[in-house]
Amino acid sequence: MVEAPVVGHAGCGPRSGRTQGDVRHWYAIWTNSHCEQLVSDQLWAKGFESFLPRLNVWSRRGGVRRIISLPMFPGYLFLSHSAMDKSSYVEICKTRGLARVLGDGWDRVAIVPDHDIEAVQKVLKAQIPVAPHPYLKRGQRVRILAGPLADVEGILVRMKPNKGVVALSVDLVQQSIAVEVDCTLVTPV
Repeated sequence: MVEAPVVGHAGCGPRSGRTQGDVRHWYAIWTNSHCEQLVSDQLWAKGFESFLPRLNVWSRRGGVRRIISLPMFPGYLFLSHSAMDKSSYVEICKTRGLARVLGDGWDRVAIVPDHDIEAVQKVLKAQIPVAPHPYLKRGQRVRILAGPLADVEGILVRMKPNKGVVALSVDLVQQSIAVEVDCTLVTPV
């Protein structure tokens, strides 16, 4: 799939009944495979505010190339809600297609930082090209996917936008070399 411009998303507008002093948090909802829209629609119908960022990607089916809309984070959507109480948690968990709410139960639900959601919302609003990318961290073992170093594995030492340094080691002689790679061409091992 080739990158294409970002598209709108289901459920990010303000809900009626929200007050000025209403402190809301973002929660991550894990869905069953390909059930993101189903879960989002059901949560909205129950009165919850869901946020399902989507992007357009090129797809080829039956020899025909077309743009399709896919969730930006496959298997996940986000929920804006005030402090989670047990009754809300139970109602959310009854949603068909929902795998779980991330966290350790209704009283210890994981909160997504506001700045993470705001960043995604700014990308959507800017309508700039976006493409999925593996989640990478410094020190992680990675595999290069394409190019002259395809299938080479090493440790991600440094990352800059689109460029990174991968250390390749020969353990027996306890020596390493470093190569600069395009970070869009590496994936976690």
